[in-house]
Amino acid sequence: MRFLFLIHGDASADAALSAEERRAIVDEHLAYGSMLRERGAYVLGEALAGERAVVRPGDGPLVTDGPFVETKEAVGGFYVVECASREEALELAGRVPSSPGAVVEVLPIADV
Repeated sequence: MRFLFLIHGDASADAALSAEERRAIVDEHLAYGSMLRERGAYVLGEALAGERAVVRPGDGPLVTDGPFVETKEAVGGFYVVECASREEALELAGRVPSSPGAVVEVLPIADV
């Protein structure tokens, strides 16, 4: 089973980190990715950057500057992992490196 880990965090607190603090988080994610590879669970993972937009398709798509302009929380990155069970996915999600306000949303990917 494949799962998507969406990593939400506090964008303003993240922006206030020093270069050293930011580098430490990146290093933790590199080690986490290595651990996933060693377990054979790693499929894909990326940090996200830049301006965000939401496009609502339909008659004349509506484009806004993010899903919730009034919130300070933003999706900062993701992993796609291969796990034997939901329990394994939750265990791995609990090991995602922490950053300001970090929450990991675990979503099963449909096998169609």
